[in-house]
Amino acid sequence: MTEAWQTHDVTNQVPPLTDYNLYATDAALQAAVAAFDADWQAKELHRQGARVGEAEVQQWAQDANRHEPELESFDSQGNRIDRVAFHPAWHSLMGLLRGAQLQSLPWAHPRGGVMAARTASYFLHAQNEAGSLCPTTMTFASIPVLAKEPALFATIKDKLLAPQHDPRDVPLAQKHTLLIGMGMTEKQGGSDVRTNTTVATEVGNGEFSLVGHKWFFSAPQCDAHLVLARDSDSDALSCFFVPRYRPDGHKNAVQIQRLKDKLGNRSNASSEVEFQGAYGTRVGAPGRGVPTIIEMATYTRLDCVIGSAAMMRTGVVQAIHHARHRTAFGAKLVDQDLMTAVLADLALESEAATWLAMRLARAFDASLSDDDSPVERAWRRIVLPAAKFWVCKRALELAGECMEVWGGNGYVETGPLARLYREAPVNSIWEGSGNVMCLDVLRAMSREPDVAQSWFQWLGERVGSHATLRAALAQLHGWLAADPASHAVRARAIAQQIVLLSQAALLLEHAPSALAHGFVESRFANAGGRVYGVMPDTIPVGVQRAWLDRAFLA
Repeated sequence: MTEAWQTHDVTNQVPPLTDYNLYATDAALQAAVAAFDADWQAKELHRQGARVGEAEVQQWAQDANRHEPELESFDSQGNRIDRVAFHPAWHSLMGLLRGAQLQSLPWAHPRGGVMAARTASYFLHAQNEAGSLCPTTMTFASIPVLAKEPALFATIKDKLLAPQHDPRDVPLAQKHTLLIGMGMTEKQGGSDVRTNTTVATEVGNGEFSLVGHKWFFSAPQCDAHLVLARDSDSDALSCFFVPRYRPDGHKNAVQIQRLKDKLGNRSNASSEVEFQGAYGTRVGAPGRGVPTIIEMATYTRLDCVIGSAAMMRTGVVQAIHHARHRTAFGAKLVDQDLMTAVLADLALESEAATWLAMRLARAFDASLSDDDSPVERAWRRIVLPAAKFWVCKRALELAGECMEVWGGNGYVETGPLARLYREAPVNSIWEGSGNVMCLDVLRAMSREPDVAQSWFQWLGERVGSHATLRAALAQLHGWLAADPASHAVRARAIAQQIVLLSQAALLLEHAPSALAHGFVESRFANAGGRVYGVMPDTIPVGVQRAWLDRAFLA
């Protein structure tokens, strides 16, 4: 006797979000591109938005993270090669990023709004895959530093700016394009790079021999790294250009000890290395290694803000898409009032982060032109570290909330949110953790009070007579006017207030009125705390649903 098996149909499952245009569905990004003089790039951003949304490119991201880089210490003959092998998907992603010139656009094609254009492009690509952005960002940040060494820069400029990816592991002279990495932190120091013990000894003709180690060396497959080490004569920290291969074509004496087993950012290789008499040349003035690296970190911190804002955007879009298709308790999730409140709150957070990232890009545009001013410097020097602190932290919380919208389906690795959740902490830790950023805000305001005052003036002009924001601004003034000994303990509150006020001002100036006022009411006048979905009673559900339509254009 045979038993009849009954099959079942799969219902009420959400179709994958694929083959859609990330730019065309993002009203806030399109508005910001126009507002910050980058509309000349709109056609290209439409093209990139469509490409990044394709199933093929999304699959590259999955494959690059599933098939992680592997360290090959020796070749078949026993020669030490310290090579990192990547899945082909990684190289496809790198080719896409180089094609968009995310490593060089402002330097290769300088013009008004170019930093905003590059920020918008980075924002699109970061919504797909984050690990491949690490060497892209470091190369981007290295260019203005290396440009101050004319002799060296002349030999590598074209290869840094070129819009192609060259994955070959060969000496610099043979490469068509280059990637630059960084080697700053050591076991005993972390963010405290002044405790570095690596020593560089001059051996003649401007060449140095480096001996020491780096606890985080990212990314080891790069063609060269900028490295902090102590000049043996002065014991002061200097910055050094350390290529993978010596000028004679032999591999440099940089031995990779292991690749880091990281929580996220798994498609990218981070490593520990030892310098065993490695060849290097000094970049910048002797003993000025930290200021040289800080200049580079200014650009990498911007990319941390952009990357985290992009992760927010990814999470919100995935959550709204899920809620529009999933039914529970007799209705679509998106039509249920409490879910509406959660999604609307997430959408507010994402749009505010998008405008903040794009406004920071405007400040960097000003630094490249004759249009620089104290207020633009304030955005770079004060608002940027505050934004790095706040946006990167909010991305963590938001990723967990978006995963919860998906429920159990969000918690498994077959969907996009598990990877997003693992990826979210990296920007908050790299390039200066939260406390470092907040103390940097205080340091900048103390050292450059006139610059700080210019930001307060900019803010005051936009806050106007808005009672809630005037009260928040007065509170910030009060904290800063108190005994300086109390500033450090309030550093996080000060940084948070700077960001929220900046975001509120930007939304009041650029976003729909109801959305801007909703942000103010929910961030300043709401006694419910910071839990997403605790929305003021004064904001009707219908208004909140309109924000969802804006957040992800159908």
